Amino acid sequence: MSEAVLFHNPRCSKSRAALALLVARGIEPTIVRYLDEPPDAATLRALLGKLGLPARALLRTGEDEHQTLGLADPALDDEALIAAMVAHPRLIERPIFVRGRRAVIGRPPERVLEIL
Repeated sequence: MSEAVLFHNPRCSKSRAALALLVARGIEPTIVRYLDEPPDAATLRALLGKLGLPARALLRTGEDEHQTLGLADPALDDEALIAAMVAHPRLIERPIFVRGRRAVIGRPPERVLEIL
């Protein structure tokens, strides 16, 4: 993974705003269009480690798949949630900005500036 990576959905206004903030500061991150190139389980585990978050914190709870797959069940462990995100990448919160050993979810978009 390069020094600066943005897991990006160009249809998402928050993701576009985060990218614009980075570019305005001279940061040209490698763009990972995670809906087109879904991350594998190992990549998600690495992201969670950099974020310092459990898998549940990376889930988009408003997506239909969240309800359909019963992901609100507290009995589901991180591995089950990671498997769901691998199979259904729309469940992954966005944008995620990674720089070196740190990462942040860009909600609000200005959060990406925290790790510059």
